[in-house]
Amino acid sequence: MLAAEYIGNKSFQVVEGTKVEPKAGEVCLKVGYVGICGTDMHIYHGVMDARVAPPKTTGHEMSGTVVAIGEGVEGFAIGENVVVRPLDWCGDCPACNAGNTHICHNLKFMGIDSAGAFQNYWTVKSRTLHKIPAGVSLQEGALIEPLSVATHDVSRSRLKAGEKAVVLGGGPIGQLVAAVAKSVGAEVLVSEPNENRRAFAEKMGVKTVNPIDEDLAAVVDEWTGTAGADVVFEVSGVKPAIDAMTEIAAVRGRIVMVAIHSTKPEIDLFKFFWKELELLGARVYEAADYDWAIELVAEKKIDLAPFISSVTELGDIQGAFEGMDGNPEGMKALVKCTDEA
Repeated sequence: MLAAEYIGNKSFQVVEGTKVEPKAGEVCLKVGYVGICGTDMHIYHGVMDARVAPPKTTGHEMSGTVVAIGEGVEGFAIGENVVVRPLDWCGDCPACNAGNTHICHNLKFMGIDSAGAFQNYWTVKSRTLHKIPAGVSLQEGALIEPLSVATHDVSRSRLKAGEKAVVLGGGPIGQLVAAVAKSVGAEVLVSEPNENRRAFAEKMGVKTVNPIDEDLAAVVDEWTGTAGADVVFEVSGVKPAIDAMTEIAAVRGRIVMVAIHSTKPEIDLFKFFWKELELLGARVYEAADYDWAIELVAEKKIDLAPFISSVTELGDIQGAFEGMDGNPEGMKALVKCTDEA
């Protein structure tokens, strides 16, 4: 079998891998497709080498088929299509004991802290699996992980039908947040300076604004009748968005912090006092977020096909990453990892 390893310096090598037989509580998956996300691009650029410790097989946005089942595993059968929720929690820390395994104090992220899915076969703990129904393709399945980030963000926001939500940042996660927000019946506005990403959002039926050329606060005022946004999702990770989020939020509005900021940002705390705002953190996802994401795709409430920018064979994983690097039009690149032999 083949496996792709990140070896540092924006480079991958495809090597002969090892198909690992599942131990108790594990399953072996024939990998279908693996998506390339922002974290994967950070790894590619070398900024996570200390954590990743190359050479390592990375990748975590995946779909696959069960091919072998370890002792004690119940609820899964050989031949079933599944996706992996790539979190490895300890089960015995204050967060886990409180039922918050997704923010375990000792959380390991599969595909970053341990071997990932850019290979023909991947053996994982069965507790990480979610079945995907027959109506959901393996290509769509590879996007369930990023969609689950969005369902978690929207769940945290308590957004409901009829409310107005502003998404600050129109990258892949911002677009998925907008899609999920729209699916619950909210009105959505995406703030994004990149014209290609604005065009993508508009094709998905979402209103957009260019915060560089337009006064975002004025646009939101006009859109909401001066009330402000019920929910603001900060997905961009840039200072202008931090400045804008408290300005455009309604009285008792909810702000969801989705982006990871590289430095501690200055936040206008006076606005939190003045408007009784809420700031909500959102990190990865829970099992229920995966179930919701799968349901949205299975019931055709969200179409993931437009998000797939390219599909590349595992043998050309280097080209797949090079194609996404600095690509203003790209949303999600998939790497086909199926071993046809």
